[in-house]
Amino acid sequence: MATTSSRPQPVRLLRTFTTPKIVFMIIAAAAPLAAMLTTVPLSFSIGNGPGVPALFVFAGLTLLCFSSGYAAISSRISHAGGFYTYIAHGLGRPPAVSGGIIAVIAYNTVTVGVLGAFAYFAQALAASHGLNLPWEVWAAAGLVVVGVLGYRHVELSARVLAVLMICEIVILFALDAAILARHGFSAMPAASFAPHNIFAPGFGVSMMFGMASFIGFESAGLYAEETRNPERSVPRATIIAVVLIATFYGATSWLAVGAVGPSKIQATATADLGDMFFNLSDEYLNSATTTVMQVLLCTSVLGAWLALHNAANRYMFVLGRDGLLPGRLAAVHPKYKAIHRASVVQTVFSAVVVAAFALAGLDPYLNMSTSMLGIGTLGIVVLQAMASVAVLGYYRKRKGGWWQTRIAPVLGAAGLVTAAVLVVRNFAVLTGTTNPVVTALPWALLVVGVGGLGYAYWIRSARPERYAALAQPEESAERPAAETLTDVRSAA
Repeated sequence: MATTSSRPQPVRLLRTFTTPKIVFMIIAAAAPLAAMLTTVPLSFSIGNGPGVPALFVFAGLTLLCFSSGYAAISSRISHAGGFYTYIAHGLGRPPAVSGGIIAVIAYNTVTVGVLGAFAYFAQALAASHGLNLPWEVWAAAGLVVVGVLGYRHVELSARVLAVLMICEIVILFALDAAILARHGFSAMPAASFAPHNIFAPGFGVSMMFGMASFIGFESAGLYAEETRNPERSVPRATIIAVVLIATFYGATSWLAVGAVGPSKIQATATADLGDMFFNLSDEYLNSATTTVMQVLLCTSVLGAWLALHNAANRYMFVLGRDGLLPGRLAAVHPKYKAIHRASVVQTVFSAVVVAAFALAGLDPYLNMSTSMLGIGTLGIVVLQAMASVAVLGYYRKRKGGWWQTRIAPVLGAAGLVTAAVLVVRNFAVLTGTTNPVVTALPWALLVVGVGGLGYAYWIRSARPERYAALAQPEESAERPAAETLTDVRSAA
């Protein structure tokens, strides 16, 4: 067996996570309240109007297909590398190195994008109550909170996110209940699922926004090495999260259509945009609840920021441990048992980007948030599609259920490839700008992917021992060690 002396010594993480805690992390990353208040009105306005709820359901079904395959492979491989590891074992190490580097870029940029959204909404909320501070102050305050929590063990983040997530779910559930109480079953119009509304002009845009609203749900695999029973918890958490998010998005957007009216929803959303759900809250609840909703919008974005910060840390940690990034990133704090150095690097990266946008006099939302979220979203959707294909590759010569390891991954890959194409074609819509620098970002991601392949082939030639150790998982309790080692070698 080849020695791996050139590789940093393996670093093990505390196994304290359970299925509910992973679910909290996943749903918090998706920021359901923020998605409802910001993305859904935009989808109503420039998408297919009353047909938006149906596309949330379709996106959920597509991602359930992805999750079935994801669950199948994650039940066999326990590793903190997420997409990077699964791609390695299904498609080989060169695509995995490419995917790992894309993951680091995607999760770091999407984290900065959420930071910009937090700074924008926090500034607007504070100004509406007489506290006028520059957005940079709110960005700095958020960086301190996320940086401190990210420096500590992820258990603390999970507890904070659980509280934030429950609060945002409760406030929207109260709005849903108020709409149902007033309108009864007429609040759920069949028009939202009528083919002529689903496939109306703007279908592709709404589909893109629908898929983008689930970003973060796939991060369960990143906590495999920190979970007591990863072979069961990771698959369960992924599927539970997709079902809950899809149900929540679909039901709330459907009730919004019912409250406004299918024939009026597009015009109302166009006129109100970000105020649409606040106006509904004023009408169906009261102004005090609307103020609470505005505060929870900020905490929802902050929660997503924290969850995505932790996801970005883990990719940097794993790639550092495998020698693809500086090995110092693969450090665990001696007291807090946290991935602290990767957390500090992510925080510093975010601070540098904020400083650059601030010095350039650019807007935190219209410029920083939209561009960073755009490139990050595209990168994550591409990784999801690669992971679906990786499941097919992994089970090509292995036994597995026909649905989980054959049909579902094909359906998931088809839907995700379609989503990636829609994101590229509508990138200007997603980012809200036609600036050529921003619209060229998808090409930059392609260049990074090709560069990752070249880097992998160079490692295979120049550092074969390190190459052989890439993406090596811990041995699964559900299969013998010999099979695990065979899988690792065959992925080359």
